[in-house]
Amino acid sequence: MNDKITDEKKKTRYSDEELEEFKAIILKKLESAREDLAMLVEAYSNQSDHDINDTSPTFKVLEEGQQVLSKEENSRMAARQQKFINNLENALIRIENKSYGICRATGKLISKERLRAVPHATLSIDAKNKQSNDFNN
Repeated sequence: MNDKITDEKKKTRYSDEELEEFKAIILKKLESAREDLAMLVEAYSNQSDHDINDTSPTFKVLEEGQQVLSKEENSRMAARQQKFINNLENALIRIENKSYGICRATGKLISKERLRAVPHATLSIDAKNKQSNDFNN
């Protein structure tokens, strides 16, 4: 068991088999993220078929205000989702060039547990925590 831990620490990159495992995780998340983005874009760009012309003017103003807020929120969520998709796509590129899973701050391998939870991570937990602490100080 101790030899396995030592071997993990000595590794400079993940094996092709390990990269394939991560690729499958990323492709699954990417598919789901793209579906979510499509729904968000449709939600903020779709004009409602439910016209409110036959209701009171006060209700119409309130309804239009709510639609604007809702569209703005959907637009923000869509932008965040697009950023997530871009990060996942960048992770796929790192898999192809075999640099996936290497911390950009320390040059050491990011733990498999972290990559399974956050497959687009570019920082190890230690580097991320240090970055957060530096930012807060």
